[in-house]
Amino acid sequence: MSLPPEKASELKQIIHNHLLKMDIHGKIREVLAETVRDDQGPARRSLSEADFLRALQRRGIIDDMMKDLHFTQEAGTEAETGSPTKPGTHFVDKDITHLKKTNIDPSRRCLYLQVLGGKAFLEHLQEPEPLPGQVCSTFTLYLHFRNQRFRSKPVPCACEPDLKEGFLLEIHRDGIGESGKMADATSMLSVCDPVHFVLIKTDTSSETMLVSSYFLDWRTVLSSPSCKTCFAVELMGVGSESKVPAGVLTVSLELYPPLPEILSADIISTQQSLERQRTAEKERLFLVYAKQWWREFLEIRPSHQTKLVKIFAQDENGVNRPVCSYVRVLRAGRLLESPRQAARFVSLLAHEKAPVVGGGGKQEQWCTLMAFLCRGKGDCEDHATLLCSLLLGFGLDAYVCVGTKAKGVPHAWVLTRGTDGSITFWESLTAHRYLHRPIDPDAPPLAPQPKPSYPYRTVGCVFNHQTFLANCQPSDAVELCVFDFQNQSRWKAMSEEALKSVCAPGSTTSLPPLPPLCSPSLDPAAASNQLELEMRYLVSEHRKDLDLATVWDDHLSYLLSSALSAYELERCTGVSCGNEEFQDAVRRAVPDGHTFKGFPIHFLHRNARRAFATCLRSPFCEEIACCRGDHVRLAVRVRVFVYPENACAVWIMFACKYRSVL
Repeated sequence: MSLPPEKASELKQIIHNHLLKMDIHGKIREVLAETVRDDQGPARRSLSEADFLRALQRRGIIDDMMKDLHFTQEAGTEAETGSPTKPGTHFVDKDITHLKKTNIDPSRRCLYLQVLGGKAFLEHLQEPEPLPGQVCSTFTLYLHFRNQRFRSKPVPCACEPDLKEGFLLEIHRDGIGESGKMADATSMLSVCDPVHFVLIKTDTSSETMLVSSYFLDWRTVLSSPSCKTCFAVELMGVGSESKVPAGVLTVSLELYPPLPEILSADIISTQQSLERQRTAEKERLFLVYAKQWWREFLEIRPSHQTKLVKIFAQDENGVNRPVCSYVRVLRAGRLLESPRQAARFVSLLAHEKAPVVGGGGKQEQWCTLMAFLCRGKGDCEDHATLLCSLLLGFGLDAYVCVGTKAKGVPHAWVLTRGTDGSITFWESLTAHRYLHRPIDPDAPPLAPQPKPSYPYRTVGCVFNHQTFLANCQPSDAVELCVFDFQNQSRWKAMSEEALKSVCAPGSTTSLPPLPPLCSPSLDPAAASNQLELEMRYLVSEHRKDLDLATVWDDHLSYLLSSALSAYELERCTGVSCGNEEFQDAVRRAVPDGHTFKGFPIHFLHRNARRAFATCLRSPFCEEIACCRGDHVRLAVRVRVFVYPENACAVWIMFACKYRSVL
């Protein structure tokens, strides 16, 4: 059977990739050395190709290679034939990303990073082997390197998880090796950007948990023979467990194309040592300055001791970093169209305080942006720093505020200053916006004063990527606060030069690189249809338990779409529109003498059973789902609105119409 040239080259590429993956060259070298050693007897003869092939067969290498070699069909062929994809044995990855073939540009240098499996994840030592078809907890590994992000397939959680993936990382970014010149060893040695590993555990109810966040210095490959190296990476836990090992990954690094001349290990260790010393010295000088600045701040007024002035914050690895380093100018490209849409996106990332074992109050943990995005949820500080970064990207003068809400609960939110001096508060957890009008404490008693609509009580400090200001007004109450940052009697500023030395991008090697936002891989129409079918099934089953028949009105269900679209538009822009058309359509669809009832509800997840259980807790929804009467017709509509990072706004509307019988 003859193959067309393009198919033949494709087949060769598949076989070549597979041979690289199983390290065939290393195995061949071992067998060759062994065979030559065995043949070095008195009756030595020349080693033929046939002898060598027999040796490979004897060792079972050829059998292993053929057994593991699978040829997958193209995604397009599968779509044409209409055959569904076969689910995995132990779990189904609903968020499937189809791999695309890519050609390696031989003029650009790449780093091929392979994860060859995990071990010593002792928390899962007693985890039973999942049965075929059983839903189980999974591990997913996320990577970020120089503006490139990758995600592994989810694998079942185990003491030795089957994490086996290859990632092709392009080293040519930000001018390194551009203008047709390939990056040489010296220029790559100056690339101090680490590969950021984030390991996420997803449980059976789709809840995510951050297992580990690790920064890998890949430059050891520059001194490895044939530019290839393999080693074990010990992943540590996060938060209060940041000193406890979480597990071990075996990692292989290979440089394509290989360097004509490798560097010595001494040169690399010297470079790393110099970077560490430079970073340590900058951080030491900033700490000395921060202590002096804090002493001066306390001397202004004794009550400043109790103000929430936060200069440093711990990240998920327990590393203390200046709060300004958590904010960067982040542009979302085509993924977000406006500041309000950015606020909507941030509010769709779930709010969860850092988990803490035992009592003792709140665990302090500000996450790196990569860990926050991969986990898909975080505390108010994570939301506020991300929203501030996005608003700065949209050209606004944005700051993160640290203060308290009602009952003295610590909180963080975002503030923007208009060119006219107007102050707007942005609540990053809800995307609500509030205009700030300060109360004048010197005004006459009967003079009208603005009534604050925001939930904030006090503000201790504000900051962004290059400014840190502490509130030194007599009262830290937000309603009395004047946000005139140029007035040094109201706000004490830190030196911008001092902040730049430790917070500017590239200033220190300890700063985590800023990841780009990822476009959504979820199909909103397919997700909406799937969830709607599940909700219909749950409503029908619930009514069946009550001995009630269920008749669906597809036309009425379709009409509910416009209402759900208007609700999401209002959340995004703050402008309500389209309600008149929806009401008119419903009046036409509901005959005279009939009653219409509707119940919309909003979720951040796509778990049908959880959503339905929540809906039934509302008496309005239960009234619709359990509706009795004459000529009852039910309707349900689901709209999933997808944002970057697969953040979802899920709107569900239940409705019914029935003939009113007095």
